[in-house]
Amino acid sequence: MAVGADIPAPATPLRAWLTGIAGRAEGLLLPVLALLAGFAVFAVFLLLLGKNPATFYALVYKAGFGTAFSWNNTLSRAAPLLFSALCVAVPARLGLVVIGGEGAIVLGGVMAGGLAMLLAGWPAILAMPLLALMAALVGAIWIGAVGALRQWRGVNETIASLLLAYIAIALMNHLVEGPLRDPASLNKPSTAPLAESLRVGDLPGWNVHWGLAVAVVCCILCWVLIERTTTGFGARIAGGNVRAAQVQGLPVTRLVVGFTALGGAFAGLAGYFEVSAVHGSANASLASGYGYTGILVAFLARHNPLAIIPVALLLAGFEASSGLVQRRMDLPDATMTVLQGFVFVSILASETLTGRISLTAWLNRKDTA
Repeated sequence: MAVGADIPAPATPLRAWLTGIAGRAEGLLLPVLALLAGFAVFAVFLLLLGKNPATFYALVYKAGFGTAFSWNNTLSRAAPLLFSALCVAVPARLGLVVIGGEGAIVLGGVMAGGLAMLLAGWPAILAMPLLALMAALVGAIWIGAVGALRQWRGVNETIASLLLAYIAIALMNHLVEGPLRDPASLNKPSTAPLAESLRVGDLPGWNVHWGLAVAVVCCILCWVLIERTTTGFGARIAGGNVRAAQVQGLPVTRLVVGFTALGGAFAGLAGYFEVSAVHGSANASLASGYGYTGILVAFLARHNPLAIIPVALLLAGFEASSGLVQRRMDLPDATMTVLQGFVFVSILASETLTGRISLTAWLNRKDTA
């Protein structure tokens, strides 16, 4: 009998390096495959409509990423997607599925538009941070309530956040069309326009507002919080096994409420930048679906705050190309929504393969063979 026949040979530096690369690639493989599968199914859908998929994707690339103007348009749309995706991704570390970021976005925007009328004479250096802070606070309270309902009343966070989003949109419509309405806004009820001194400007050299830079910084800080702090470590433990976290003495309730509130604060900031940098006032345009697209961004990024950045850019490019595709190919405005639906279904289907496709295990089998 050969001595040590069942003991694998020590890994060479090259094998160890390949194993490490494979381990990191596993988290990227399934989302990419799901994205490609969604694109392929949508191509079949276009063929059934008598449209050319190659023309469609060429127009998407041209309008979303082909020119400097396209990039400006894409980056402007990426900012709210980054914030709304964080609203989903941060609570997801605790195993929570929060899909009501749209409500926090519209309420954050209404808070910014309404409060700006009272701060019109204030110095911008004081008024602008206060507007952003209050918008974030409203979002934090609104989504934080979802975590509180989950912990103290046992209400499912997915249902609660979705229903609260509908309530928030109804509340926004009431305030904008009623108590906060600017009498001069005849055709489209809105709050009074923000004073020019309270408007958020563009990044130097770009036709993109500062909200994009703030959103990218928030993504980086969230990654640090989740991956490099004891609080994030505790959240990951609670997300994996609540009972184990409680046995270890972790403050599960505080983590749930805190992380949902933090996610809501990011969505509230999205509403603030939409009002102060894009629309100039709070109106029905705040309910534009960014909160729901952010769900797709977060799931496609597998709730990784850093991966959210490129995924949001990709989907923002698709959103930016919607008008050109509609005009050139005679497709309805909802075409991009259909594409997002196919991609989202593909992502959900790919979750069933999690743990079944392992590049590391394959390399180890090759090594022992």
